[in-house]
Amino acid sequence: MPQAPTQQEAGPAAVPGRAWLMLALATVGFAVNFWAWALLSPLGPRFKDSLDLSSFEQSLLVAVPVVVGSLGRIPVGGLTDRFGGRVMFPLVSAVTIVPVLYLGLAGHSSLAALLVGGFFLGIGGTAFAVGVPLVNAWFPPARRGFAIGLFGMGMGGTAISALTTVKLVDAHGMATPFLITAAVLAVYAVVAALVLRDAPGRVVPTEPLSRRLATTLKLGVTWQASALYAVAFGGYVAFSVYLPTYLRTAYGLTQADAANRMAGFVLLAVAMRPVGGWLSDRVGAVRVLVGALGVVVVGALLQSPTPSLAPVGTIAFLAMAAALGAASGAVFALVALLAPANQVGSVTGVVGAAGGLGGFLPPLVMGSLYGAYGSYALGLVLLALVATAALVFTATGVRHAVDRRVRVAQPQVR
Repeated sequence: MPQAPTQQEAGPAAVPGRAWLMLALATVGFAVNFWAWALLSPLGPRFKDSLDLSSFEQSLLVAVPVVVGSLGRIPVGGLTDRFGGRVMFPLVSAVTIVPVLYLGLAGHSSLAALLVGGFFLGIGGTAFAVGVPLVNAWFPPARRGFAIGLFGMGMGGTAISALTTVKLVDAHGMATPFLITAAVLAVYAVVAALVLRDAPGRVVPTEPLSRRLATTLKLGVTWQASALYAVAFGGYVAFSVYLPTYLRTAYGLTQADAANRMAGFVLLAVAMRPVGGWLSDRVGAVRVLVGALGVVVVGALLQSPTPSLAPVGTIAFLAMAAALGAASGAVFALVALLAPANQVGSVTGVVGAAGGLGGFLPPLVMGSLYGAYGSYALGLVLLALVATAALVFTATGVRHAVDRRVRVAQPQVR
């Protein structure tokens, strides 16, 4: 099939040194905000025991920040198009400090208090919709898949939370990880305000936010990328928030061991995200997505009967982690190719929301199914079916959209 013009075909794609600095700052900001966003997930089993929560209540607790962070990306992406990442990154980071301090100092004594804190903690999850348009504007089209993939490694902030939160609580008390995260957020907000800059020549939209969002929702790429990101990044988010509970329930692992294994899952997915973007720049996002989704289908089916953790379960989970990370990177290579330059933030907001919402439902479904049947098998079979549907959609509708885009651009290529 026809592919998007490669870097060599499109001509030289020089990247200024300052672009790499802005990419690094944006990635650190993404990681720090995601660290905050994921603070409740590793503590889910602890709160279940201390507050006598049901499986559904525990799932709800870890899912609330996900859905708020996801829906919040829609207005935050639109605001980033208007005001730029230079304004929005420090602002989002500073506002996230408030729920982090609340949860650490007072908001962990009841389910209601945790849900309130978790609701506002979701603000940290909107940082993704700030970073993508900022990075996209700094890099030429032939390098955007890789650059946005590198930025996506900031989702490894969830691994920081997984590796440190439980240990810090055990060693120094409940408030400690929250206080540390708040301090890091404050430092980043100051540094970003002083150093972060938007790309020269950034196109600033003049239409009202509501009108721009309405226009964004009419773009085909918005819905195509949203559907795929709901599966790819949604699957990653779902596993990153629910895997500790799954491993503890299905395999009897300790809380610390389950959190460490979840961190391994997250780190592999994070490492594969820029690989997915890099491959998309070279062989096309469609091919990367089809291959990655195929791996997810096989991995979910292998894991559905809850095989022994060593080696089958470990292999299945790590394969799915790699595939979901690569697919997430490929989706935003697709956005960089198909979305208008002055609407990347708005498209990113909607697509990011879909990805987060894709991660909101599975923990609730898994908790409910386990409560009803005492098994996670049906939930994993459902994942395989959804990934299969996404694979077919990619190989048909999305491929046709990319082919049309390439045909339009082809006369401009020399």
